[in-house]
Amino acid sequence: MGSKHRIKFRKRSSQKPVPDKPLEEIIRELREQVLRPDDYREQSLRIHGLICAKCGREFEPKDRRLLTVHHKDGNRLNNPPDGSNWENLCIYCHDDEHSRGLLGDYFGGT
Repeated sequence: MGSKHRIKFRKRSSQKPVPDKPLEEIIRELREQVLRPDDYREQSLRIHGLICAKCGREFEPKDRRLLTVHHKDGNRLNNPPDGSNWENLCIYCHDDEHSRGLLGDYFGGT
């Protein structure tokens, strides 16, 4: 009883893939991506300025505490160094942004 079709197995390579970058550079890049909460706030204020992205209100340096960092995707751990997941919102707009989902659930009956 021979089979016409035979399954061929490839041998696994015992070699690990070699990264394109030196290990030290990879580690440095990973460390830069993991920012502490205080770090990403300051970085967002530097990148986006002292202005609310929603209402457009401009803040003086003495009132910078009224600006918060909103994570666009909702994941507070997603802090890319280029600031692409952040927007600076004043405390009023930030509260409004987060209450929209609650109001939608309430009025939607969920």
